Amino acid sequence: MAPWQEAVAAFLAAFLIGNIMLAMTGVAGPWAKRKITAAFTDRIAVNRHGPAGLLIIVADAVRLLGKELIIPDGADRPAFDLAPIVMAGSALLGFAVIPMGHLFGVNLHLADPEIGMAYVFAVASIATLALAMAGYASNNKYSLMGGLRAIAQNIAYEIPLVLTAASVVLFTDSLRMSTIVAAQQQPLFTIAGITIPSWFAFVNPFAFVLFVVANLAEVGRNPFDIPEAPTEIVAGYQTEYSSVYFVLFYLGEFLHIFLGGAIIATLFLGGASGPFLPESLNFVWFVVKIWAVFLFTQWARSAVPRVRIDQLIEIGWKGMLVLSFANLVLTAVIVGVML
Repeated sequence: MAPWQEAVAAFLAAFLIGNIMLAMTGVAGPWAKRKITAAFTDRIAVNRHGPAGLLIIVADAVRLLGKELIIPDGADRPAFDLAPIVMAGSALLGFAVIPMGHLFGVNLHLADPEIGMAYVFAVASIATLALAMAGYASNNKYSLMGGLRAIAQNIAYEIPLVLTAASVVLFTDSLRMSTIVAAQQQPLFTIAGITIPSWFAFVNPFAFVLFVVANLAEVGRNPFDIPEAPTEIVAGYQTEYSSVYFVLFYLGEFLHIFLGGAIIATLFLGGASGPFLPESLNFVWFVVKIWAVFLFTQWARSAVPRVRIDQLIEIGWKGMLVLSFANLVLTAVIVGVML
């Protein structure tokens, strides 16, 4: 393939993946979030706009984008303007190295560097910078408090998240995402004719649970939604944002939830693998898995009460960090004995 053909193919693949993720986010934010929360809390969600209320997606887009963009007095621009873009962009960059399987024979995997796992954690953590920028630049004490909370929270839970992911690297001896997925394709054992795959969620369920809990903190879902805590600091870092800037923050929030689901699916749930479907359509399984993670985050939002900021920090540093180190050491011992 000529260089220009590779460039065109890469652009088209990036365009396709970006639009798929943005479309799923558009459905998740205005519609699915409300429907799921209503189902958990025995209420009726949006049902007046089109079939099953789906046109609320269009209505919300018009409503939010049509609002006046208000810039608070004393705001630090361009930091105020850049924060929403950095928030959404950091999540989209993370999908570049995620192997999403195939859709009608098209391989939805933009890049496969040797440091793929390190890359995805690095770009995802840029969101913390966006929250800090938004909190500082808004010239609002509630916003500043939300930004400081976001920094404290992400530092406390980013380390357990990476340490837990490192336990997966001990099994695969590689940071390459495709290698991690390939290592989970062999059968683990068979019970009553049902073959259990060697997904790392089955191989090391303790690490899987640790990663899922730390991911809740990373995406700011209950009980770890302290940076925006509506009952305490209005809306935290995004208090002063309106119109298209608020939409970008909202978009970035759900993109990061889906990115977290994509990382969980890749590291622990076998990537795009699954039964019944041919390999040319296994992207469907990948979507099912990340939507399952999204459903879990919405359940947590509806069912788990928010912790205080001091409890959140204590859980991160005294609980998750210790458990993640214990998991890493135990995994290293097990792998050493096996080899």
